[in-house]
Amino acid sequence: MVYALTIDSTTFPAAKFSNIGTVLNIVLPLTMAGAAMIFLAMTLMAAFNIITHGDNPDALKKAYSSLIFSVVGILIVMSSYLVVRVIGGIIGAQLLP
Repeated sequence: MVYALTIDSTTFPAAKFSNIGTVLNIVLPLTMAGAAMIFLAMTLMAAFNIITHGDNPDALKKAYSSLIFSVVGILIVMSSYLVVRVIGGIIGAQLLP
């Protein structure tokens, strides 16, 4: 006698993630939205610091470096999305919608 359970998404919730593409379809948009919000906050904070600390060269240097870091960060996030799309195209899998 064999006691087995059919694994489907109602009895085992992790069965919804049948491949890496479904996981990336959930995780990547959330990561992109979070990165965009962090980029916006860092950019606004750097702009505010540039406006308010116009006469202090050290504070201006710090604000400009913060602005550069935020731009580099968003470029890294956008390039990671592009890399995932290219890898998906090379291996023939639809990793992203």
